[in-house]
Amino acid sequence: MSGTSTAQGRFIVIEGVDGAGKGVQSRLLRTALERCGFKVLLTREPGGSPGAEEIRNLLVRGAADKWDSMTELLLVYAARRSHVEQTIKPALAQGTWVISDRFADSSRAFQGIAGGLGLETVERIHQQVVGDFMPELTLVLDLDAATSLARTKARGGNEDRFEKKGESYQSRVRDGFRLLAARSPTTHALIDAAGSIDEVAQSLRQTVATRLQLPALLQVTAADLA
Repeated sequence: MSGTSTAQGRFIVIEGVDGAGKGVQSRLLRTALERCGFKVLLTREPGGSPGAEEIRNLLVRGAADKWDSMTELLLVYAARRSHVEQTIKPALAQGTWVISDRFADSSRAFQGIAGGLGLETVERIHQQVVGDFMPELTLVLDLDAATSLARTKARGGNEDRFEKKGESYQSRVRDGFRLLAARSPTTHALIDAAGSIDEVAQSLRQTVATRLQLPALLQVTAADLA
């Protein structure tokens, strides 16, 4: 099952390294789509359902070496199962568009590539847990590791476990996302996240408008989202 097979709802994911701006860009894209008349649900991973949010707290806080890559992967997929079944699929079935800050490509990039488990391992677990369910469009915000870590440090907060793994790890995560985007050009788009918030948001809107044939989205401006 894919996002395209559900009623009128469509499933969009925004991916990228920590600090790439996924949160703010997800919110701006939601507002832009709402301006075009769509009902939109904004969600996130890990999290997105009550049980998945509890698992999120285990994953994103504490020491960097708290879990190994396999434990992370299993925790993430326990959360993802709940997220998909309790939140995403019901929304899509009701005709609601869903934008998720992270989805399965994060597992592929973080645990599969940067964490050394390999993509084959991640894919086997993915098929067992969520099957063929996948987003219709994945937007990868691309940013170098040094800049991304500087942004997360400035942001503060205690959800910094993955950032504590350091610049080399984040560089491997970035490489992983770039690889995933390159190998699936029809379902993925790589977006330069180094520009201003408005510049990145405009690029996202243009990409979504083109890929999903939504010309009305091109009429939405930064002023409309202020």
